[in-house]
Amino acid sequence: MSGTGSAWGAVQASGTGTAGAFRILHVSTGNVCRSPLTERLTRHALEERLGDGRSGGILVESAGTWGHEGAPMEDHAAEVLLEHGADPEGFRGRELLDEHVIRADLVLTATRDHRAQVVSMGHSAGLRTFTLKEFTRLVRAIDAATLPDPRSAEGVVERAYALVQAAAALRGWLLAPSPEADEIHDPYGAPIPYFRSVGDEISKALDPVVTALTGVPAR
Repeated sequence: MSGTGSAWGAVQASGTGTAGAFRILHVSTGNVCRSPLTERLTRHALEERLGDGRSGGILVESAGTWGHEGAPMEDHAAEVLLEHGADPEGFRGRELLDEHVIRADLVLTATRDHRAQVVSMGHSAGLRTFTLKEFTRLVRAIDAATLPDPRSAEGVVERAYALVQAAAALRGWLLAPSPEADEIHDPYGAPIPYFRSVGDEISKALDPVVTALTGVPAR
């Protein structure tokens, strides 16, 4: 299934996406390296935690601020995904559009510049847009016991909304040790070892986020 043209299976400024679901939008520049890696690694981690190919109502997609519309992800990115056990098949790049931001409940970007570009599009996106590594840092500080039980009727979706609200409330208090700490650098055009390091960096940042979303630690 395409990871961008179609999605995969509450803060005050939440998105207006699919009812009964929670939509995560990953954003980078070209939507052929970092955001495809992040999108597909998120999907893979959700499946691993929840089992049986389930997403818990979390829809994951991606786009690029200068997206290569219709382009496949870079070959090295696909290779790294396979090494992580994730599926690179069917991916096509997208240009970031207003409609993507409007329907997203959480926007996770590769860099602070991407975050600023998303927020500048309006749509009350500020409270639900973070760099991935910024969101990871904030999530680590949230007491999981204060979040809704993912086994409840609303399950993971309700917990996801609460997690974003809690992270937004902490943002002004937990600052990065340096601006670089919130950045994931672009591997475009780099050799495969650099892509692997970026894939590992993304996977490490996603781990506590997916644990917080699902209530299930990595195996």
